[in-house]
Amino acid sequence: MPADLAVHDQPLPYVERLALRRSADIDLVVIHCTELPDLATARRYGEASIYPSGTGNSGHYYIDDDGSVFRYVADERVAHHTRGYNERAIGIELTNRGRWPDWLDSRRQVMDQPYTEAQIDRLLALLQQLRANHANLRYIAGHEDLDTAEVPASDDAALRVRRKRDPGPLFPWPRLSETGLTRLRPEATP
Repeated sequence: MPADLAVHDQPLPYVERLALRRSADIDLVVIHCTELPDLATARRYGEASIYPSGTGNSGHYYIDDDGSVFRYVADERVAHHTRGYNERAIGIELTNRGRWPDWLDSRRQVMDQPYTEAQIDRLLALLQQLRANHANLRYIAGHEDLDTAEVPASDDAALRVRRKRDPGPLFPWPRLSETGLTRLRPEATP
């Protein structure tokens, strides 16, 4: 990692149960936001065992509001963060409340919390290092680009809302152009 990019390793309790993969299999980074009030809550969600394997949902890296970077799952493990893409992707979560606590309420779909400059600076540094570590890494996407499913709204089942909207409309995609990664969209998914 770059000298100014300190990564705090905090493996999830079930990390050894997650499938192994080769660096050559990693060609995608998926950007998420936690849609939770803080990093401590995100950690609790990540530690929850919800699958028969004894594992749960989690990204690989988490970047807090102050720019602190935490690794919950090592790159060589397949984390559960984006349906259909986990085997090839590294998941990066940015702390942001998103639509919390009413994720699927049709009246609460606005995501209005901006990302901090510290988060974006650390994200850019992390992406630079990931590119150096994984020769085939060439794509980037938002969770919202890859999971476009709609579900019944929690306040009115006759209405439909997007299941995933992260990282959301305030994420500064133009800043990521300097990474050299190509934005992957569902219609362009190889």
